[in-house]
Amino acid sequence: MSIPFFRYPHLFSQQREEILAAMTAVMERGAFILQSDLVEFETALANFTGASHSLGVANGTDALIIALRAAEIGPGDEVIVPSHTYVASAASIHFAGATPVLVECGADHMMDPESAAAAVTPRTRAIMPVQLNGRTCDMDAIQALAGRHGLLIIEDAAQALGSKFRGRGAGTFGAAAEFSFYPAKVLGCFGDGGGLTTNDPEMARKMALLRDHGRDENGTVVTWGLNSRLDNLHAAVLNVKFQQMDSEIERRRQIARLYREGLGGLEDFTLPPGPDNDPDHFDVYQNYEVESGRRDELRAQLERDGIRTIIQWAGKPVHQFEGLGFSDVHLPFTDRLFTRCFLLPMNTSLTDDEVEYICERVRKFHGG
Repeated sequence: MSIPFFRYPHLFSQQREEILAAMTAVMERGAFILQSDLVEFETALANFTGASHSLGVANGTDALIIALRAAEIGPGDEVIVPSHTYVASAASIHFAGATPVLVECGADHMMDPESAAAAVTPRTRAIMPVQLNGRTCDMDAIQALAGRHGLLIIEDAAQALGSKFRGRGAGTFGAAAEFSFYPAKVLGCFGDGGGLTTNDPEMARKMALLRDHGRDENGTVVTWGLNSRLDNLHAAVLNVKFQQMDSEIERRRQIARLYREGLGGLEDFTLPPGPDNDPDHFDVYQNYEVESGRRDELRAQLERDGIRTIIQWAGKPVHQFEGLGFSDVHLPFTDRLFTRCFLLPMNTSLTDDEVEYICERVRKFHGG
């Protein structure tokens, strides 16, 4: 059996006719930039997350930069962010002119609130919790920390659309939040795409200016801005894919249950929290990140068995990339985690038989 990590053609084939019809309608109308499909998508995104306002932008990195700039975070400011994240999280802080302060993750691979608390200084302006792998952080602890120190929360929810903490959706906890619609996401377009949500009308106004060259609704340039608009073709595709969002999430949660049934109890092998044993969290399983004490050997064996796996971020957390200047940052928990963690396949193209085959191969390796 051969199981790729992700089947990109599946993104098109599962809704082929609807996608072609939506894209054809956009092209026949010549409606490419800031048109009705984008407005429809922004309304759907706000409704789905529970946010009051949303915007489509060119990609997730731009979304974070726009949110930070709208919050007037810049030179002299520090923003706390976990090192277990894609470099774009820290890069957005850097390109906003502020300083990223890297902290540990916890046992569930999410930002560790205690490590974040220890990193607060007089220069700290914001916390950027990364809602990783389709899971939302312990936002009670993070909101309490922000409240004690008067800090803003800018959520990096790139991997977490649809996830919830205590019934509240990712993207609604802070001043603003970012989502990514990279093709492999739970909701993905056919290229780069990003989104922003906020409950603050003034933040929404500022972010709308920043995504379109600083222009207001009359076309008058009122501030410096970016060219970061989600184009209408991508919005049309996302509108089609939104129709299956609930079933997409439920299938991922079903696969997570199968993994948990097939891999639970193995020695020196750690699974993410299950979909049914943590009432505070509703996880959408963007990724299925596991740990093994013999990770490299296991991945090599799975490769021989025809199963592709990956380690996130090219195998390194942000502080381990030498070119970024974090040589004085010491995060022992994250360092150890990155000797153990990797991703098993997780997407709706997986069949039950494929998941069982993966489980059987892992069990055989770990002696289960």
